[in-house]
Amino acid sequence: MEGSTLTRPEPGTTSARPELRFWDRGDRLAKIAFALLCVATLVGFFVFPTYPVYDSYYSLLWGRDLWHGDGLVFDGFRYPTQHPLTIAAGFVLQFFGEWADRLWVLLILASFLVLVAGLYELGKVAATPLVGAIAALLLLTRFDYPFLAARGYLDIPYMALVVWAAIMEWRRPRRGVSVLVLLSLAGLLRPEAWFLAAMYWCWVAWKASWRRRFVYAALAASGPVIWCLVDYAVTGDPMFSLNYTSASAEDLGRQRPLSELPAAIPTFFENLVKLPVFAAAGLGLVLGVVISPRRMIMPLVVLGSGLVTFVAIGVGGASVIERYLAVPALALMVLAAVAIGGWTMLVPGWVRTAWMVGAVAVVIFGVVFTATRLNLARFDNELRFRGQAHADLTEVLKDPKVQAGLRCGPLTGPNHKIVPDARWIAGLPEGSVLAREWVDRIEKRERKGETVDAEDLQAARATHERGVAIVVTSRFAIFKHAWSDRADNPLIQVPPAGFERVKTTRFYAAYVRC
Repeated sequence: MEGSTLTRPEPGTTSARPELRFWDRGDRLAKIAFALLCVATLVGFFVFPTYPVYDSYYSLLWGRDLWHGDGLVFDGFRYPTQHPLTIAAGFVLQFFGEWADRLWVLLILASFLVLVAGLYELGKVAATPLVGAIAALLLLTRFDYPFLAARGYLDIPYMALVVWAAIMEWRRPRRGVSVLVLLSLAGLLRPEAWFLAAMYWCWVAWKASWRRRFVYAALAASGPVIWCLVDYAVTGDPMFSLNYTSASAEDLGRQRPLSELPAAIPTFFENLVKLPVFAAAGLGLVLGVVISPRRMIMPLVVLGSGLVTFVAIGVGGASVIERYLAVPALALMVLAAVAIGGWTMLVPGWVRTAWMVGAVAVVIFGVVFTATRLNLARFDNELRFRGQAHADLTEVLKDPKVQAGLRCGPLTGPNHKIVPDARWIAGLPEGSVLAREWVDRIEKRERKGETVDAEDLQAARATHERGVAIVVTSRFAIFKHAWSDRADNPLIQVPPAGFERVKTTRFYAAYVRC
């Protein structure tokens, strides 16, 4: 049909390539824009000094324990699941001393830039450079993703590895080793990549020699094998992480029955990419398949495999939260970009012109709609709070009176949320920082006559006798760093009896008893 011919042949054909239009010559502009984005990210790194999130701080702590030759402990009150690659990164970062936590965030921000570049490439190979640029812009404006990067979440490098594995496979089908290496590294960050590696092995092994099949199988299995070896070396149980994650998900109320997953998936997608992009992705899917079904293969593979792995971890009893759909949500952004910029896949004609005009109108409406509802002050407050809270906690823990109190007994916080931060800042070993929520649970179990570990009971009692108690004083900070469950005993928000206040900042107060 006139107006629906591609401006260039399908990948892998040898037909002559027509002269590219302006919108197809976007690589140079994309490189300039990416360079500016890198500069802006570096500026933001210093303007908004954020610090790692809870899980990431534990990776740094485990890396520090490994650095000092201390035994690693994976089983504790609401400890996160260990991830072998992040422990290795935490170990390497010990070379930089007290700068390790900030460098962790910088590494994750760099991974985010790699992810942005990867989504541009995915959109470009699926359609045109403009579609790639729109997909990258959608990623930058889905603020959950940059915010994950600013807080040092390991999900960002995981997504970058998966996206670039998809791009490498698209550029050279059945590439094999290099794709499996990326998926293996991803499998040391999140177990979902184990399923991706297994599915990819089935694809590449089909036409491979037996020798290559063995090599591919070894690479595909390296993720779960290394994970189990680390678990076995530390806990004596090679399946510890899988069992522990399921128990933790149940404790935190993050498990969902299989019957609820179909309804949860659209809701999670809507939260991640927002409703207009979600709707545009559906339209882009139809348009892309009609215009060039072969080009849509890789975005659809990323979407489909991501959904399969999400359902698999849900069936396995792990946590079911929306950021575990972040990878397939990236594919939705590419499809939405096709709906907006896919007209560049057509030769000049009335269809292309009408599509272009409609897309421009939609973009203008979207910009105006977002600008009138976007609360930049909220993002500014969220980012600044991360740095200010860290600075306040550091000021409290470095106070001479607090330091003296730490020599008398353990340090406690309201719940688990500031435990790793406090351990990292104060340089305290495993077991020296406790959550009063955990203490309350131990004491309740004792009063009920339940069996309680003697060491746990002794540690719980010690928190009432001497040491340092951190209290979160700001209402904003309480909901961020001190409150996790409505069923929590309100008394965990106050220090034990007999403790005297020695230091106060904007967000924290320290009470000491020796």
